[in-house]
Amino acid sequence: MKIGLVLVIAERKELNRAFSYQETRQIAQQAEEAGFDSLWLYDHMLYRSEGQPTIGIWECWTFLAALADATKRVELGTLVTCNSFRNPALLAKMAINLDEISGGRLILGMGSGWNKAEYDAFGWPYDHRVDRFEEALQIIRPLLKEGRVDFAGKYYQARDCEIRPLGPRKDGPPLMIGSFGKRMLKLTAKYADLWNTCYLGRVDTLTEPRQELIQACQETGRDPATIGITALLYAHYPDLIPLPDGLDHPPLSGTPDQIAKDILAYEQAGVEHIMFHVIPYNSAAIRQLEQALQLYHQLADMKGRKKAT
Repeated sequence: MKIGLVLVIAERKELNRAFSYQETRQIAQQAEEAGFDSLWLYDHMLYRSEGQPTIGIWECWTFLAALADATKRVELGTLVTCNSFRNPALLAKMAINLDEISGGRLILGMGSGWNKAEYDAFGWPYDHRVDRFEEALQIIRPLLKEGRVDFAGKYYQARDCEIRPLGPRKDGPPLMIGSFGKRMLKLTAKYADLWNTCYLGRVDTLTEPRQELIQACQETGRDPATIGITALLYAHYPDLIPLPDGLDHPPLSGTPDQIAKDILAYEQAGVEHIMFHVIPYNSAAIRQLEQALQLYHQLADMKGRKKAT
């Protein structure tokens, strides 16, 4: 199973600023050296709640392109990029170009969007987001896989569209959809290579959303075994910060040994990739997660040896 780290590119309250690109680059390179398999960026334009000051964030694709050149081995992904922010044919071309820069390490994570404040601030339509997403997928997937599409819909058009040159992978970067809800899961079953579910806790919190995906696959005629399962998890370190309010599930928490066992449980449940958002987002928490990563690999090796005998 692959283990990834979310790089937080939004403004931090404790710093009164966002980490600079150079700081983010250093964290990324250290994570690669520590053995993480992937690095992930959120795709937002701003965060804004009523009565609260705006929280800013760097534009993720610009940072991701730079990180593609600054790293050598780790996969790079969007968690997840908002369909509404960019023309779908342009996004497909961006993805193929970034896959070229990285030498075939991009995972294109996509979703339909949710944060109305940024739609309003940047002038994007907020209506019919799933309808728009469904049309976008009919453009993006064939462009990634075949380099060509001819599509005319209600919201998007890509007439006799072709992407040249193509990137290093014959079928392009894998398409991952972050989704929940019946209609979005059906689109996942129809178009995605990977499915992402987010902000889970221990492995039992995966059971219900995965069953909903399986049902969507059955309804669309897709073999569930052909979709890779990925999960975004919180790793909380109570010795560094109290547990924040408002989390959907209690996060993974405790010693590196305990978190390593929780990671192994996800592997045994058939998950192929998990991504960690550490709380707090600082070097001390990332070091503890690195320890859990090393212990997980030791546990997985022991399990493998036992099976072999």
